[in-house]
Amino acid sequence: MFTKGMIASFNELETAVYQYVSKNGSKVIYMRIRELAEETRVSTATILRFCRKAGCDGFTEFKVRLKLYLKEQKPFELKSTHHSVSEFFERSLNGPLEEQMLKAARMMSASSSLIFIGIGSSGILAEYGARYFSSLGKLSLYIKDPHYPIHTNFLQNSATVVLSVSGENDYTVRHTHQMREAGSTIISITNNKHCTLAKISDINLSYYVSEEQFEHSNITTQVPVVYILESLARELHQLSTQKT
Repeated sequence: MFTKGMIASFNELETAVYQYVSKNGSKVIYMRIRELAEETRVSTATILRFCRKAGCDGFTEFKVRLKLYLKEQKPFELKSTHHSVSEFFERSLNGPLEEQMLKAARMMSASSSLIFIGIGSSGILAEYGARYFSSLGKLSLYIKDPHYPIHTNFLQNSATVVLSVSGENDYTVRHTHQMREAGSTIISITNNKHCTLAKISDINLSYYVSEEQFEHSNITTQVPVVYILESLARELHQLSTQKT
């Protein structure tokens, strides 16, 4: 309800009103302007200035907007991952994902090096992926810094595995574009195939589970990503064994 600009415009007294309203919104919607002034120890004129800075003509309109805002704030319900994960495994066994993973494993097999990139939880899984592939005989590394110096001749005949739930993160898209321009084959793992990252990839592995947000954090289950990474590593190991 309060924008960053609104909060920045409040003076000291108006900030005191803002802090009280933020903590006692459900109480304020039933108060008179004089009652709020007494609670916050400011004048009614200060309350009115506060309301105008908040985009309202007066205290009555402010209370109406506050009531609507509070009504929209539904308590967060953490969903069980069982349903999403079950759906993913059902689709992966009966859909094109297995075939796509085989193609991706062949690309990896043909490459001389593997590079994993991602940020946030995807960055953690990029590190896990690099370690898991290395454990199965394909020396791999992960990069979290888009400005990390890598010589072009190293990226030639390499494969970059990009992890991103949305496939729209500016950092990840920009970093992937740099790797592609340098000559690396791009394999992306995203939640859907209609994202920017998928479009700039040589092959995309999408898992389609319900995305979940808590406040400003993406808490979408990463179980499908772990499955895809481990399946790719095992498939790559099988291909390497067949060569020898």
